[in-house]
Amino acid sequence: MTNDTALVKRSRYAVAAVFCVHGSVTGSFATRVPWIQEHAGVSAGQLGLALAFPALGAAVMMPLAARVSHRFGTRAALRGLLALWTLALILPSLAPGLLTLCAALFVYGGTSGMADVAMNALGIEVEHRLKKSIMSGLHGMWSAGALLGSAVGTVAAHANVSAQVHHAVAAVVLTLIGAVLCHFVLNLHPEEDTEPPARFALPPKSALLIGAVGFCAVFAEGASLDWSAVYLRDVLDSSAGVAAGATTGFALTMAIARLTGDAVVDRFGAVRTVRCSGVIAMLGGLLVVIAPHAIVAMIGFGLIGIGIAVVVPLAFAAAGHTGTNASQAIAGVATITYASGLVAPSIIGGIAQASSLTTSFVVVTALAAGLAIFARVLATRPAATTTAEGRAG
Repeated sequence: MTNDTALVKRSRYAVAAVFCVHGSVTGSFATRVPWIQEHAGVSAGQLGLALAFPALGAAVMMPLAARVSHRFGTRAALRGLLALWTLALILPSLAPGLLTLCAALFVYGGTSGMADVAMNALGIEVEHRLKKSIMSGLHGMWSAGALLGSAVGTVAAHANVSAQVHHAVAAVVLTLIGAVLCHFVLNLHPEEDTEPPARFALPPKSALLIGAVGFCAVFAEGASLDWSAVYLRDVLDSSAGVAAGATTGFALTMAIARLTGDAVVDRFGAVRTVRCSGVIAMLGGLLVVIAPHAIVAMIGFGLIGIGIAVVVPLAFAAAGHTGTNASQAIAGVATITYASGLVAPSIIGGIAQASSLTTSFVVVTALAAGLAIFARVLATRPAATTTAEGRAG
């Protein structure tokens, strides 16, 4: 094994662990939202408004990640941006009211988005050097981290540990772990004559098309995560325990599919994989819509999870191989997918209010069909690398 090959393989494992750390922050936060709501003294409607600010912060700040990486190199940029994200976990639990909570969540989302762009750009560079798909597995590690973080958060909540203490400890531990992991990622710098990327720039046209496919997947993900339990309870008259099982099953199938998805992508290619995935997600949506019993709907949500699992990782990979600045293209795709995650729950609720929750999942099924129809935009073409070095020291 050559030194370069060993370096790239080591970087792959380090980036995978970074994805896990990133996901752990999200899981840690999600489990303590009720505590944060009570501490801040906000109503359900006000909380819904506040929870829009992470996506807003991400959309505003993600384009800056490319410039940070250009100036400081990928290793230092990821170390700094990841530390900002892990430490930002502390802020929401300190907010005493609505305005401060919105500001804290704006920073929380903005640092999340910038770290997201940096780690995905590095993952794509490693994938390019290994000449095989790894992005699905990386995002699977993010899902595993989210499950780990939520498990620890659940234990802390049951032990009546305040979110301030829980998040402070988690932030310090995850920051230290992240700093160590970033020492082992590729240290890439642009060519000397490369112009720095703009501070803010519209995503390239190719990223818009790729982002549209990602939008469909993330819309189905947000709808399923936020509404699957409600669907079983309200439409199929299921118990609270059974209804919650639908959400858990969806999350688990998606995580498992991501962790095993790279082998499928290597075997069949991105386009064929997403076409088949779209069909699976569409069948899952149809089962949800026509389900006469909870078990059928739960199978449907599981199929949706399997069907959409690899789409966003492949969308990031396709953006990174467009031949333009990888971080800028990834930021464009990520902005669109973040927006999808923001609007999906509200749109589902609006359609349910105007018609029915079943009709809402007809829309989800239609978007899943769109994955199969427009999968061809995810065909990856290896981009010329813009970096000059990949040293470990």
